[in-house]
Amino acid sequence: MAQTLNPIIAKVTDRVRERSAKTRAAYLAQMRSAGEEGRNRSVLSCGNLAHGFAACPGGDKRALKDGDSANVGIVTAYNDMLSAHQPYERFPALLKSALQEVGAVGQVAGGVPAMCDGVTQGQPGMELSLFSRDAIAMATAIALSHNMFDAALCLGVCDKIVPGLMIGALRFGHLPVIFVPAGPMRSGLPNPEKAKVRQLYAEGKVGRDALLDAESKSYHSPGTCTFYGTANSNQMLMEIMGLHIPGSAFINPGDPMRDPLTQAAARRAAAIVAHGDSYIPMAEIVDEKAIINAIIGLHATGGSTNHTIHLIAIARAAGILIDWDDFDDLAKVTPLLCRVYPNGPADVNHFHAAGGLSFVIRELLDAGLLHEDVQTVMGPGLRHYATEPLQQDGELVWKDAVAESANLDVVRPVSDPFAADGGLKVLDGNIGRSVIKVSAVKPEHRQVSAPALVFESQDDFMDRFKAGELERDFIAVLRFQGPRANGMPELHRLTPALGSLQDRGFKVALVTDGRMSGASGKVPAAIHVSPEAALGGLIDKVQDGDPVVLDAAAGTLRVEVDGLADRPSALAPASAQIGMGRELFTGFRQLAGPAEEGGLSIPGLDQVSLTALETLPA
Repeated sequence: MAQTLNPIIAKVTDRVRERSAKTRAAYLAQMRSAGEEGRNRSVLSCGNLAHGFAACPGGDKRALKDGDSANVGIVTAYNDMLSAHQPYERFPALLKSALQEVGAVGQVAGGVPAMCDGVTQGQPGMELSLFSRDAIAMATAIALSHNMFDAALCLGVCDKIVPGLMIGALRFGHLPVIFVPAGPMRSGLPNPEKAKVRQLYAEGKVGRDALLDAESKSYHSPGTCTFYGTANSNQMLMEIMGLHIPGSAFINPGDPMRDPLTQAAARRAAAIVAHGDSYIPMAEIVDEKAIINAIIGLHATGGSTNHTIHLIAIARAAGILIDWDDFDDLAKVTPLLCRVYPNGPADVNHFHAAGGLSFVIRELLDAGLLHEDVQTVMGPGLRHYATEPLQQDGELVWKDAVAESANLDVVRPVSDPFAADGGLKVLDGNIGRSVIKVSAVKPEHRQVSAPALVFESQDDFMDRFKAGELERDFIAVLRFQGPRANGMPELHRLTPALGSLQDRGFKVALVTDGRMSGASGKVPAAIHVSPEAALGGLIDKVQDGDPVVLDAAAGTLRVEVDGLADRPSALAPASAQIGMGRELFTGFRQLAGPAEEGGLSIPGLDQVSLTALETLPA
């Protein structure tokens, strides 16, 4: 039974709504104007339309010619190098078949790039990772720009792909849009065992053969990686924002439920188009309440730090302005309900089996910690997502979430959380603002006072670690890693080395204007320091030996020296930014905004609707 909404959540929601009043109103006006132009294909000339259905089979061509059938665009991130996206090879045919059953048509509108942070970690290609999100947003817009479609189905799972699809699709917010997941791979080598082998390899105690064997047993089949990083945080967000078919996030690719849920997404997309009886455009789903629910879901599950950037960018695409203060205030009233690796030994399959998202959403709703009165692709009310799907007599039906967790070591009720507050916190101090993931960090490691050791690259850090020069208490300050400097690569390569030093009793932490990743682990890491060094942030004035205090409990990060701002700025490390395609992204780097504004290389995205509004009829 839902309780009265928590007053802090209500206050933050009102604050966001007030802050966003102009940009949100302009966005909605732009979407209404797009919708009022009529059914998308009605504005196309005969030549336009003939081009659009020239390759369709006869039945689909007749349906599009007659003009009465819904046409659903499929935007896919399929490639067969990414385990998470390989299952999508089969999805277009499944979706088209389901659409034909209800008298609709499906067309693959376009493909978007999909890169894997797991493959590019520590490699030059990682410097394209954040910018791939904005390239995906643009590719999504190109796919939908043909004006052929009444709705869209977005096929994507991993780190930058879902945020990119979201940003692009939101610019077509007059259309209904449903996200279609592919699911996680089944459990392999337990995550703690994999992490231990990584750490032993970093210490030189096992060889590459042992490391590759462990990694292969962990990442072993089609599907998303099973730890709770950015990819699986994406899937949680799509459910809690009402953009999935309920309960579809964590069904394995080969599970008998996978195909029925995929086909249900197609049928539902056709059912909620503008000329049907239940029009539900994306712009009405992704509102201030949905964004607040997303942040709360991130806190309650101990989700990825990357979403302190991506959610801000997604919100701006819908004319909604959020910042890290909103994350911080919501964290204070959101209990941590989940322990999924790297926040515990379990993986997402164990989480799903123990009760999963339907249990978490029901618990939060009943405690007054989520907005229930939201629109979703299933219709009004988030309670749709406090259910589990099952097949009954060949039909897909939903039942209420389990009453109790099947494993209290993995997921807990609000009445008995793992922690009273959320898994992410904001740190303020004299070198700027930053984010820290505390859900995986033991309480005794959440405050570190130690001298700074300054590094200009991951290679610099690893070389000194391997040379035995880091056997001491220190706080690693790794700078010039922000969007403007080099594209803000994840620095997860440092995790095993820092973890090894912490396990040996040294007090260590990381402070960086870069990203750490959804796999941020047991070592305290103040990340996304903003302003970044390349934008004149004071992190570029820190020197070796400066006393630094990182206090996650107090929410502070300080360099304890006088006159810090008066010091000369450090020189950015020489980097040609050439090779592995990086030269093609020079413009992205030059345009990239601060982390707390989403790290967007699409300038003024939140202002686009305001500009467009000036051209709309009164």
